Amino acid sequence: MTYRYSSTPSFLRRSFRDNPRRSLWRWLTTAMLALVLTTQSAFAQNSVGMVKVQTKRMTPQLNAYAQVEPTSVLPLNAAETGVVSGLSVAPGMHVRAGQVLAELSGPSIQNLLLQDKANLRSAKAQFDDAQKSLAIQEDQLRIHLSTREMVHQAQSTFSKAQAGLKNAEAQLSAVERMRTVTAPTGGVVLSLSSRNGQLVQAGQPLVTLQSDGSLWLVATYYGNDLRAIRAGMTGQFTPSDSSGVIPVQVAALFASVTPGGGEQVALQPTRGHAAWINGESGTVVLHAQSRILPVVPTRALILDQGKWWVMIRNAKGYRAQQVVPGPSQGWNTFIKSGLAPGAKVVTTNAYLLFHSEISEHYQIPD
Repeated sequence: MTYRYSSTPSFLRRSFRDNPRRSLWRWLTTAMLALVLTTQSAFAQNSVGMVKVQTKRMTPQLNAYAQVEPTSVLPLNAAETGVVSGLSVAPGMHVRAGQVLAELSGPSIQNLLLQDKANLRSAKAQFDDAQKSLAIQEDQLRIHLSTREMVHQAQSTFSKAQAGLKNAEAQLSAVERMRTVTAPTGGVVLSLSSRNGQLVQAGQPLVTLQSDGSLWLVATYYGNDLRAIRAGMTGQFTPSDSSGVIPVQVAALFASVTPGGGEQVALQPTRGHAAWINGESGTVVLHAQSRILPVVPTRALILDQGKWWVMIRNAKGYRAQQVVPGPSQGWNTFIKSGLAPGAKVVTTNAYLLFHSEISEHYQIPD
């Protein structure tokens, strides 16, 4: 029996008999694909570049949008029913502590003033009489025309008259203060709730102030960034108008979810008073805790089926190593896990080398 060698696979010989033209095209395409993959594999292995993995300190930066908001507002209310007059401030104006913002007048306040003035005159008259009586008793005691008991009684009457006079003066002073609305501290007028000539009731707000130094920065963070934030963490705020960078630190975490699913963080300037304005917005960058991590050139990373890989070389040759990349810095990327310092990582033709095993395991379909 004679055996005849043929380099053509049996499935191709059958295909040639059935459809010669189609089978020839299929065989040529397959052969060319295998040749290309083999060539790429050989090229990748002969022209790789490698680096030795080093470690570097990484300080994560947490970025967010932020806006300047008041920590609190100060409403100034009418102490008594009256008519507003002398209101000369407007929203946005800066007022100083003790500045008169408006006055109140009307029958109610006028009646209180008349009554308290009459009480003051009566208290003053009683004080004068008690003072004269005490002086007379003390003089008579020296010439033995009075007793110590009578002097003590005059002193008690004088003390009561003195207390009554102080009380009457305080009441009149309180009513006079009710007539004027003054700024208890320096600040900016946020809004007006009344106008000149308007009748207001006791307790009704007239002016709302934002006191000086009562502003802070509010930023919204999400997910893992929020879990890394702690009180006292420092960072920088850059206003949208690029007026300069303001050093800030975390003052409080609100621990309440915003409609967008994030949580708000309050920040204050680290040095004194910041020259920012209510409503001003910009970006804030917080510096998280530093870590020492391996770093590789970003071009060494390979994305395949949703996972990241690098090609490393050891005593057995090249192999793929799955990694978890972190933030990038320039042309390099930090590796959170999967890679140890000192490993040799492929940086040139890493992608071709990663896929070269396709040609090694490729089989012609039957």
